[in-house]
Amino acid sequence: MKYILIIGDGMADNPVSALGGKTPLEAARKPHIDALARKAALGHVLTVPKNQVPGSDTAILSIFGCDPNRYYTGRSPLEAAGSGVSLQPGDVSYRCNMICLEDADVPFAQKKILSHSAGSIDGETSIALVSWLFAEPEFKAAAEKIGMRVEPSPSFRHIAVQKNGDTRGLVAAPPHDHLGEVIGTIRLHGNQNAEDLWALMELANGKLQHHPLNEARRAAGKLPANGIWFWAEGTAVQLPNFVDTYHENGSVISAVPLVHGIGALTGLKMVFVEGATGENDTNCEGKVAAAYQALTGGDDFVCVHVEAPDEATHNGNLAHKIDAIEMLDSRIVAPLTEKLDAAGIDYRILMLSDHKTLMATRGHDGDPVPYMIYDSTKNMGTGKPYTEQYGEEGPYVDAGVKLMGLLFGEGAE
Repeated sequence: MKYILIIGDGMADNPVSALGGKTPLEAARKPHIDALARKAALGHVLTVPKNQVPGSDTAILSIFGCDPNRYYTGRSPLEAAGSGVSLQPGDVSYRCNMICLEDADVPFAQKKILSHSAGSIDGETSIALVSWLFAEPEFKAAAEKIGMRVEPSPSFRHIAVQKNGDTRGLVAAPPHDHLGEVIGTIRLHGNQNAEDLWALMELANGKLQHHPLNEARRAAGKLPANGIWFWAEGTAVQLPNFVDTYHENGSVISAVPLVHGIGALTGLKMVFVEGATGENDTNCEGKVAAAYQALTGGDDFVCVHVEAPDEATHNGNLAHKIDAIEMLDSRIVAPLTEKLDAAGIDYRILMLSDHKTLMATRGHDGDPVPYMIYDSTKNMGTGKPYTEQYGEEGPYVDAGVKLMGLLFGEGAE
């Protein structure tokens, strides 16, 4: 038996008025997922403990069997692990987003944040801009003064590492939860280090505003990457070993360092697929090939993570969210299950949204999400498709840490 975890990041939602009261999962054409769901066990699960902030960090930790209340020290250390960044004692890591701020001629604190990803900036341009910024003499001196360096990543998601950074009392807001808001209302605060980080962000805006690459982006009708945003601070963490806990080895396939990092810290292999972007243009065929190769090459377990529904929602693009769900159906689930069926391989699939991401707010939500467990060797189902409503009609799992046990056969029927 092979075991597969498929995460459609942020694809669960609430009813959307533009869809006539349907959710994107209900509106999307997903015949292959629904065919599996009709033979699967359907239910709903609380992936994020009620006392934790909803996000992929806390949710996916939970899904991998790591209680966030015990193991969560911040998002960035998980991403650092997925990016190959080593943290030393006393180091604090941060996510350093490339963002877009409005071009208005107003003080920094009065500007609005237009995009948490600088308009889904491509990796090459993002690396070029952040590398230039941290090498620019005035900015470099200011960063070095507070012990800050950057570890570029081929997306809008960079990792910043601060030697002996003080996070006591520091509050840094996730930029994707505050799109369209004036940044002064969500400014970093809580201690002197927060003030230093804010000053560095303000300096970055001035340096990046008229960089030639940003002028070229404006000329091409794209949003400029005219700012950086520090958040998700944390220190190094150790997670329980997946193989020791579940007695199955495996791999994690994702375009997102966070998911790779959680996998790596639990002892799973990180699989990098060329052209995997985290957006709707991601290389689905490469992900399917990598998953099949892992499962036929000795792995018992594989996780396939698809970021696109979440990014589409943060960008406020309903059509892209629906397209991302349909892409997951036709270009991930269908070909992977067809390959396994043709090879006569028995398998079980756990599929879910790690959390809800709401079109209404463009932000995350901590409500329970629907899950399904499909077994190729038996019919466990109710004959219903995979949606939030039918998940709610099934069993309620009160903690995401219980899901892996269900996938591996503990009380799944």
